[in-house]
Amino acid sequence: MTIAVFGATGQLGRLTLAALRDRGVPADGIRALGRNQAVLDQLSEEGFDTFRIELDEPDTLRRPLAGVESVLLISASDVGRRVPQHRAAIQAALDAGVRRLVYTSAPGASTVPGISTEHRATEAFLADVGLPATVLRNNWYTENYRADFEQARTDGVILNSAGSGGIPSATRADYAEAAAAVLTTAGHEGAVYELAGDSAWTWDGFAAAAAEVLGSPVTYRPVSPDEQRRMLLDAGVPAQMAEAVLAMDANARDGLLEHTTGDLSRLLGRPATPLRDTLKSWA
Repeated sequence: MTIAVFGATGQLGRLTLAALRDRGVPADGIRALGRNQAVLDQLSEEGFDTFRIELDEPDTLRRPLAGVESVLLISASDVGRRVPQHRAAIQAALDAGVRRLVYTSAPGASTVPGISTEHRATEAFLADVGLPATVLRNNWYTENYRADFEQARTDGVILNSAGSGGIPSATRADYAEAAAAVLTTAGHEGAVYELAGDSAWTWDGFAAAAAEVLGSPVTYRPVSPDEQRRMLLDAGVPAQMAEAVLAMDANARDGLLEHTTGDLSRLLGRPATPLRDTLKSWA
């Protein structure tokens, strides 16, 4: 079995490569596709078959997929450009005769507004072309909230516009392990998995967990979206990224992320990593 991983040079991609190795897939049976040449060089030294690709240049996608049986398409990071990029990758897989494709989407992509729009379009394209596929709708990464934890450490206060909505986050390593499980076992074709932690935490709960881990008081203070936008821009966050953060917090505030299906822990064969455990690793 040969597996190609799009986005192999990113954080989730590298963790997925390690998870595949842990499941017994040899490095020479994995093709690592990405843009970061320095990381590709490191992966090559580790024994992976590496290819530098550009999703905006379809010609770079043909050779890496020749003879590949399974593909993991980790969603691209170029917000606003992902639909044509994903279509190019899917079409290349189809042309290469790939037997199945696994795509990392977003939570509730068929209904949740905002950042899920591009994922919804990608899922629709996958369904239209008829390539056997599995969709992994990854909820938010706990690592997304590292800056909030550091703010708690420094100021004892967490500020954002997410309000009281629940967030069932899990670690990147959890999602990577789940992707590796799907890629190396049968019976997942056509499935859409809503992957999330085993329970949703609120920002008051995050503050309480941070206080326990840090051994100092931490409070959560909700702010308006406009105030958060000003804070992000003043901190030097690019405007497009700031809007993405605001969209994520809006989804949480509206309660659109709270659902937990148990899909992640079932694929893992163990509980997802609890929030408190991740905070402890940061302390």
